[in-house]
Amino acid sequence: MLGLKASSDPRQIMDRLKHQPAVFEFFTDQPDFTPSGLTHLKQMIGQVQNQGISQIVLHQPMNFQGHHTEVITPKDSFPTLYDFVHRTAVTLIQVAKETGTQALIHGSYDDQHGFDEMLAAYPNVAAARQVGFDVLDRLQEFGGEHVMFENSISPVFFYGDPAVEDAILAHGYRLAYDVSHAFITVHGDNDRLIASLDHLKEQIVHYHLVDSMGQTHDSLPLGEGRIAWPRVLPHLNPAATDIYEIDLKDQANCAEQVASHQYLQQFM
Repeated sequence: MLGLKASSDPRQIMDRLKHQPAVFEFFTDQPDFTPSGLTHLKQMIGQVQNQGISQIVLHQPMNFQGHHTEVITPKDSFPTLYDFVHRTAVTLIQVAKETGTQALIHGSYDDQHGFDEMLAAYPNVAAARQVGFDVLDRLQEFGGEHVMFENSISPVFFYGDPAVEDAILAHGYRLAYDVSHAFITVHGDNDRLIASLDHLKEQIVHYHLVDSMGQTHDSLPLGEGRIAWPRVLPHLNPAATDIYEIDLKDQANCAEQVASHQYLQQFM
């Protein structure tokens, strides 16, 4: 399926719609959670649905005031960020329920943007991970079939380690799988990436298809990194949706996303 991503900017949406995607993902940001912003977001969701696109994902904002929106954000140290993280997660799930769409929440992000300071609030990584699971458990109970959780490249919520994956699977989460994030956490090892994809396959409901060199968060078009896509494709869950989460030169032109889809077609 062709899956494309855009903000709630009408120019971006019109650019994506002309390619007739089967899956559409909204990348939300802070302005989308004001009263007028939420009204606009719902209108844009309706516009996409009016084009016959029923598979829509709403992506929680990544950043707030220079920090990533980490679910382990300690309330005492970062009260404003804590409020934003939890308020936007709940609000996005409410919108997803109302509009018949899906909310995507990050289980974590990376080890930058103040992450070490957040992690220092906990005795160890295991304790921080458990707090993260507690938050996701509550969101899962609230969201049901309208929420999914995406892997990171931080030690709190990531794919690529069978023991960590077993802990994630035990919670019964509906999973979003960013292929590049997993490739980075396995240090560019395609065999370990494929083992992870197979291990989590039955609980994966959505993929972010994006290439990487396996070292840093580089968000490359497919074919420009080291992920072995001809090997990876047969290990994806065919019942899941997907989008191409590629860095664009121009946010109003999704050429790199479409080119990545065309690249995959040769292996289908």
